[in-house]
Amino acid sequence: MKSKRDQLLTLIAHNPFISQQDLAEQLGLSRSAVAGHVAALTKERRILGRAYVLPGARHVVCIGGSNVDRKLRGLEPLQMGNSNPASLSESPGGVARNVAENLARLGLPVQLLTALGDDAAGRFLRSHAAALGVDCSASLIASDAPTGSYTAVLSPEGELVLGLAQMDLCERLRPDYLRQCAAQRAQASLTLVDLNLPAESLAFLLAQAASEAAAPLVAVAVSAPKMARLPQALQGLSLLILNHDELAAATGLALNDEADLQRAHQALAARGLGSLIVTQGSERLYFGHAGEALKSLKPTATRVVEVSGAGDAFAAGVCAALLQDPDDLASACKLGLRLARLTLQSEHSVSPELSPELLLP
Repeated sequence: MKSKRDQLLTLIAHNPFISQQDLAEQLGLSRSAVAGHVAALTKERRILGRAYVLPGARHVVCIGGSNVDRKLRGLEPLQMGNSNPASLSESPGGVARNVAENLARLGLPVQLLTALGDDAAGRFLRSHAAALGVDCSASLIASDAPTGSYTAVLSPEGELVLGLAQMDLCERLRPDYLRQCAAQRAQASLTLVDLNLPAESLAFLLAQAASEAAAPLVAVAVSAPKMARLPQALQGLSLLILNHDELAAATGLALNDEADLQRAHQALAARGLGSLIVTQGSERLYFGHAGEALKSLKPTATRVVEVSGAGDAFAAGVCAALLQDPDDLASACKLGLRLARLTLQSEHSVSPELSPELLLP
């Protein structure tokens, strides 16, 4: 039979935010006895600080948006300004959440720091994450606001015509919340953030990454308008993943040819960025470290069922590969393209075909 101390560790692993009073009641101990066990375990480094973070496998920490995706796909060519017949599907979504699910399906330990409403949609997303092994126990739960939603209008061919996002809860992922999650973030093997975060939170994370021996920090763009949230000083940002339009918005440069892309890369490197990946749908993608010329890869042509989630799958593949070799951007992009291709061939925002075997040589 487990000792009381081992039982306490099991309860903490299941719920890092459990109170000492709840621990006492579930273990049949006094609160002072629980406090004594917690103090001893902290001294032994078997738990790490507030929220009772347990040492062990270092997680990829994903910080950013979660929402319910609603996809309306036209049954016939869409006519603007008219009512169009369509099919409807719903699934979990959000850039950081999608990346987290992709990584979990690859068999990697993942923690998701996000904001959810205390509503049916939020409970659905938490349940879905738990079933995949994604730890979102430290996420912010709001009782006074709904879980975010994203509505995508798709053409009959699966191409995005219009996207409408209601992501107000992400504005609550402010620095004070991130400070509360410092113990979880300290255990990261890699941290990924999406640009749904407030500008002040992005600046906070970059400043912290630049001043400490922190895990690599990767940022994923979500739209051209939200590039305004990216800080001017990019020291601490290991990698930025964005598309052609988002790069133009980030730099204020017209991007008409490869020479323009190279200039944009140099401009971001001068601001402190470590590495850059620029995707262009089915066209060539570009990648490179600061101080080097961008290189390119041509995605393999594939049958497209729909485009939703392909960019998030690409980002997850890049991160998974960089965990194995932080300097090999070419291999990272190749794995990202492989995951994106599987997602393009699926009607789901995250392909159910993903598995740990995809990480094998």
